[in-house]
Formats: sequence, C-alpha cells, structure tokens
Amino acid sequence: MAHVEEQMTAERWPSHPETASMEGKNKLTGFWVFLGGETALFASLFATYLALKDHVPSQDHLLAKELFHLPLAFVMTMLLLTSSLTSVYAIYHMKNYNFGKMKLWFIITILLGLGFLALEIYEFVEYVHQGHTFRSSSFGSAFYFLVGTHGAHVLIGLVWMTLLVVRNNARGLSVYNAAKFNTVSLYWHFIDVVWVFIFTVVYLLGVLG
Repeated sequence: MAHVEEQMTAERWPSHPETASMEGKNKLTGFWVFLGGETALFASLFATYLALKDHVPSQDHLLAKELFHLPLAFVMTMLLLTSSLTSVYAIYHMKNYNFGKMKLWFIITILLGLGFLALEIYEFVEYVHQGHTFRSSSFGSAFYFLVGTHGAHVLIGLVWMTLLVVRNNARGLSVYNAAKFNTVSLYWHFIDVVWVFIFTVVYLLGVLG
C-alpha cells in the first residue's frame, strides 16, 4: 500500500480520497459517532447556561446585557466563519491533488483560528477585571464552562491541524493522510457551528433579548 501511495499521480487520484480506503471509511464513521457525543456535551452546556444565566448574587454583579460587547463577539464570529471557508478551500485542493495549495489554506485557517483564540482570551481577561469570574456567580460558572469548553475545542483543532500539516509536509498527499485532513476539517466545521449557536444564545440574546 505504501508503495502505491508513493507512486500516486493526479490522474490516478480518486475523486473522494478521504473514503478511498477502508481506513478512511472507518475514520469517517468513527468521527460521526464522536460527533454525537460532542453534540450531547454542548447541548447540556447550553441547557445549563440558559438555566443559570440570570442567577447573580446581587445587583452589584453585571448581567449579560451590561457585560458583553457585541462588536468584539461579531469580529470573533467573522474570524471563525472565515476559517471554516478557508478549510473548505483546503479540502477542495486536497481532492484535486494539490498539496501546496491545501497546505496554504490550512495555514490560513490556523492563523484565523489563532486570531479568534487571542480575542477570546482578551475577552475573558476583560471580564475578570470587571468582576465576572468563574466563581462570582452561577451565571459566571455557566458562561465560562460553555464558552471555555468551546475555546478548548478550538485549541485542540488548531494543534491537530498544525501537527498534520507539519508531519505531512515532506510526504505530500496520500490516500492515508487525506482521510486525516478531511476529518480535521469536519471537526473544524463542527466547532464553527457550535460558535454560531454560542453567538446567538449567549451574546445576541444576552444583550438584545
């Protein structure tokens, strides 16, 4: 199998390399099973947040409408949604057997994800300075659990994507690693979709609702 992969050419490259092997099909099936568990996790975190978002110990603690900054959250949303688009371009070039362009678009995706993560850290620091901490109220605990768990998933995705690009930089594309690149792209789309729900439920409803 390894010998066949080394001799792969654009003409012989399958139209769906991510599922061209049994291992690729197994990875895709395993990912959807994993995604089911992740969906249940975030559903429980959203339910907890909605139940506790108005629970603050006194009027001295800021509520969501007084705390959140929609312009900052909007910029974070645009960064993450754009990164989802760039990962689509990466997979497009992967399916066209162009490792160089695929790598370029994954690097752009990583940079956009880092920008999002940096703004989220900045946001958390600002909230802490205003007295909104994990232990300040039930609202604070629910907020940091939900948004922080998503941020941890973003970090995992960035590390995963970076390691794939670095490890396969000298190897180029093969049916074996195409399944891995496709899986990390699907994972990235998932955490982007979760953020859209966070932006809507936490920030928009918190400020405007």
